[in-house]
Amino acid sequence: MGAEQLSFLDPVNEKAVRKAVVKELKAYKALRVAVQNKQEQEQEGVSNLFPSLQKSETKNEVKVRQIERALQFTLDEMERKIIEEKYLSPCRNNDINIYLDLGLTKDQYYIKKRDAIFQIATALRII
Repeated sequence: MGAEQLSFLDPVNEKAVRKAVVKELKAYKALRVAVQNKQEQEQEGVSNLFPSLQKSETKNEVKVRQIERALQFTLDEMERKIIEEKYLSPCRNNDINIYLDLGLTKDQYYIKKRDAIFQIATALRII
């Protein structure tokens, strides 16, 4: 009965969701710096410090704000730490090192990581 009730929902391709979220998180690192650099240039009264080949500043600023909001308000503390360590850290961290550092079992870690990715995907309207 439960499966029949949920049959109206489209199945979600977990791999595609994970790929899309990871792509956005990796882009977020650079976009966050770009937004900070723009703010710094505006504060210093400097414009056109570097050549701009694309005019997407407003779009980038909105993306940064929305990803920050998703990270802040949709994830619990452990999920946020996992995402920050795995995808937002300047160092490349392996899953095993992260779950050992956080004191999680392998199963707990992968469940939390999956839940965090789906929460972000939902908040960003990827799914």
